[in-house]
Amino acid sequence: MTFEVQTHVVGVVLALMVVIAIASTLHWMLHPPSTTADRAAIEAERDVADLIGSVVIVFSAEIHSEHMMALAVRLAQRERANLLAVYIIEVPLTLPPDAIMEKEHREALEALATAEAIARKKSIEIRTEIVNARSVSQGVLNIATQYDAHLIVLGAYTEGRYAGAPLGRAIETIATNAPCDVLIGVQGKRGKILTPPQIERPRPAEVTY
Repeated sequence: MTFEVQTHVVGVVLALMVVIAIASTLHWMLHPPSTTADRAAIEAERDVADLIGSVVIVFSAEIHSEHMMALAVRLAQRERANLLAVYIIEVPLTLPPDAIMEKEHREALEALATAEAIARKKSIEIRTEIVNARSVSQGVLNIATQYDAHLIVLGAYTEGRYAGAPLGRAIETIATNAPCDVLIGVQGKRGKILTPPQIERPRPAEVTY
């Protein structure tokens, strides 16, 4: 009687081992190991979700990022990131650091109004800020540190009326010293992806006398 019970227990154990082996084989067949490319893609997606918490897009008299706004908005929308548009006013050494430069301030308001309109069109919340700095690059680096930026977005560089060198010294300095990734967008002459969206501006009210 005892021998029969022991034989029954051994049989059950062997049956369980067979079932486990079959289940493992079926699981392996249905879920083959991912390739190196698949694992890299999953890790990259996880890194983006973890790292991108704030995106700073930069404007100045010589850095025009209007064509990068749509891309910055899409990125912020997809990753639920905070979006900050900042205009850097470069203050010459002949003026105090907090000097009010009316012409430059108006240009800053206009650029940031465009940024707000593009973000609003996609229902994305955006913060805007005008910053005085001795140099554009230092102003951007300070903002990136202050807001713990995970990505700085920059457009093409134009010095005066010359736009032949899209990566000016300011952009090179920012890219070299930034505490985070820097995305630089240069429009090609026949490019279509970075074409700035057309934003309708409200017409000024007519003044009657």
